[in-house]
Amino acid sequence: MAAVQWTQATHEPPVSTHPEPVQVPSAEGARPVRTCIGCRKRELAADLLRVVAQSSDMGVSVIVPDPRRRLPGRGAWLHPVSACLSNAERRRAFGRALRVSGQLDISALEHYVENRHEHS
Repeated sequence: MAAVQWTQATHEPPVSTHPEPVQVPSAEGARPVRTCIGCRKRELAADLLRVVAQSSDMGVSVIVPDPRRRLPGRGAWLHPVSACLSNAERRRAFGRALRVSGQLDISALEHYVENRHEHS
């Protein structure tokens, strides 16, 4: 009868498939970087507007601005300018980024971007 020789398998740490968030060095330390869903450019999160989807009574998802970055749910990031807003709408990026389907209402976001532009 042949002898069976056992070997101990070495355990290697798992390789992460999700890259760590990119950080841009600054005077105060590293800051988070996000991608605008309109123009696809990477910017500091402080320079972008976070938006979230909230469901309404009519079954329509309302895309609302989250300037304080405190609303619950999955967020997407957008430059608060009309060009990036129209690009994101044209590319249907809100549904993909926020993982919502069906009809989307971006009127609250349009109003926020228009008013922000007037006051800056």
